[in-house]
Formats: sequence, structure tokens, C-alpha cells
Amino acid sequence: MNLVIIGLGFTATYYAAHHARAFTRVTGTRRAPKTERLGRVELLPFDGAAETCDPRLLAALAAADALLVSAGPDAQGDPVLRLLAEKIAASPRLRKIVYLSTIGVYGDHGGDWIDETAAAEPANRRSQQRLAAEAGWTELAKLSPKDVYILRLSGIYGPGRNVLEKLREGTAKRLVKQGQVFNRIHVEDISRAIDACLTTPAPGGIYNITDDEPAPPQDVVLYAAQKLGVEPPPEQDFDAAPLTPMARSFYSENKRVSNRRMKDLLALDLAFPTFREGIAGLLAEGEGATH
Repeated sequence: MNLVIIGLGFTATYYAAHHARAFTRVTGTRRAPKTERLGRVELLPFDGAAETCDPRLLAALAAADALLVSAGPDAQGDPVLRLLAEKIAASPRLRKIVYLSTIGVYGDHGGDWIDETAAAEPANRRSQQRLAAEAGWTELAKLSPKDVYILRLSGIYGPGRNVLEKLREGTAKRLVKQGQVFNRIHVEDISRAIDACLTTPAPGGIYNITDDEPAPPQDVVLYAAQKLGVEPPPEQDFDAAPLTPMARSFYSENKRVSNRRMKDLLALDLAFPTFREGIAGLLAEGEGATH
């Protein structure tokens, strides 16, 4: 089977390297790749701002059995749909499409538990663009005989991108905002969810991809510092902390996101059900160690 990945970012690159075993050929895109291959992945250029696509990418799509879309939307909409919707819809063997979105599309729910039936009312432009892109992929699914899976991802962490590394670098903060929680997911568990969508008869639709325990961010930093055996950064009151507008915006939304549908319909057992298992696993791999 053939897999095309559009947008080889952190998650898609991890999936290609550690999973995707069902596929004999994997083609991936970056805006301007500097090499022809990344491990087993054949690299091709894809620039959403361009007016045309590399003919090799069009050929790969025509021969694809599955498509993973990790490229984000821009001010003009979803670049993949803008440039490739007709080619994707007409691809004769393509039956499975996974689109990576974000739980940010739900907006703020005051710390309540929500599932995929909750209202999606994003407040910021990034999440509004994501929700519009989701609608485009859902429409494509209605117009062609393909299963489209929209995976709404929680905050992603994994090798090289985690609180242990921030503690080592001295950039970790322990901000405290009363009642605030964040939802998280290890990149390994995202990859398992992608694989379940692409290689099993699981039904298409929207899935929250998140672990079992939304938690206050300061608790995660404290636990990681204790596991590393280092002094945690001091607690800071959120309202008084000097933060960029982007960093402050993350704290404007508060929700606890359920993963029940993911577990039931994708039959997914999490490798890292909470941040504790995730941090312990990363620590065992040497994350956060001084170099």
C-alpha cells in the first residue's frame, strides 16, 4: 500500500519513522526539502502559497491508498484542499484520509468535560481557520467514497518537545491560574490513533485524541522536576506574569476533553494514559539529561 503525507511536521515525521509499517511506499512533503529522502520517506516539495504542484506529488496521490494531512490552514483556507481537492477526490485507490486538527476548535468551556458533540466555538483566528478546514474535509468526504478522519489533537509532547527539556534549558515556568487545566497527548499515542484510522475498519468522523487526565500545568512541571531531581521553578501568579499575547491566549480556554470515542471506536489503548507515564517514559529515554 502507498501512503502520502502532506506536511512532515513533528507528529507526521514521528508517525512515518515509528509506525506506517502497513505501507510499502511513503511519500512526504515539506515546503522546500533539502534532501530527497528522510529515512524511508521520499521527500517532495509542497508550498501552499504556490499556484501549481510538483507533478511527482500528483502522481503519488494518484497511486495512494491513504493520505495523512498535517499541513495547517492559512488566511486563504486549507492549502491542500485549495490546490489538490479535485486530485484527491479523483484518486482511484485512495480510501482513507486523516486530517490533523486541534481541540482548540472547541473554544472555552469553563473547565467542563466535553466530547465530540460539544459546540465548536473557537475564539482565536488559528482555531477558526482549523474549523473551516475541517468543514472542507468533511464536505470532501460527502462528495467522494472516502473515509475522512478528523483528529482533534490535544497539546502534543514527545521526544525533544517536553517539560523535561524545558527544565534542562531553564525555560520551564510554573504558572498558576485558579481552576485551569490543559489536555495533553504523547506523540506515540497520536501515531497509534493515526494507524488505527488508516489500517482498520474504524468509521470516519471526528475524534478527540487526548490522554485520560487533563491537569493543571503547574502540577506537570512540579512532577517533572521531582522526577529529574531538580529544583522546580517558583510558582508565578498567571495574572502578574510577563507573557506574550500568544502565551496568554492559551490560558483563555479551559476544558476537559473526553477520549471515550477514540477508545471505543479506534480500540486504542494508550501507551501513556497520563502525563506521569509520559514523563517517566521520556526520562527513561534520556530526555532532560544534561549534555
